[in-house]
Amino acid sequence: MFASRVERAVVMRGGLAAAALLAVLEAPVAAQEATGVAREALAICHSVEELPADERSARLEEGLALAERAIVERPDDPAAHFAAFCNRGRRLQLEGPSLHLFGEIRRVRRHIERALELVPDWPDAIAGKGAMLLALPRYLGGSRTEGERLLRRAVALDPSNREARRLLAEAGVAEAPGNSVAHVGGSSEQ
Repeated sequence: MFASRVERAVVMRGGLAAAALLAVLEAPVAAQEATGVAREALAICHSVEELPADERSARLEEGLALAERAIVERPDDPAAHFAAFCNRGRRLQLEGPSLHLFGEIRRVRRHIERALELVPDWPDAIAGKGAMLLALPRYLGGSRTEGERLLRRAVALDPSNREARRLLAEAGVAEAPGNSVAHVGGSSEQ
């Protein structure tokens, strides 16, 4: 069955995927980018690793509910979409493969894409998308080439972005920006 093959591949890549995405999701978001509710949702996402394992899922649900409320209150708040990306992405990592895997990945992508539509040069969101593309298998929309390009772009925009630098190093990629100054919406070669 195709779904079980997908689930096995995600589990096999899960360690790298979790490490990559969690690292980027730790990056702070500029206070001016977030409403109070979005900021609270991001704080939940960023602090969930400090909780006992059996409490994380419920806390991420809480963070996601806040992020979705922030989106309803202010649909054009990029931080609200980033908070939804963060909480939903962590929840997906925590729960692992499920029957809802494809839909969840689509939702995670939709939120990070919306955040980047609203603020195309936001280094944290660019790095988050890059980490996601590096972590996902190709058949689930991952792209090593595009993920690396986005991480280089995040570093070019914010040279102090240690997480993007670390992810590039883990991927064995030099930081030379190459075409990193290209717009985020560029090619998504897979």
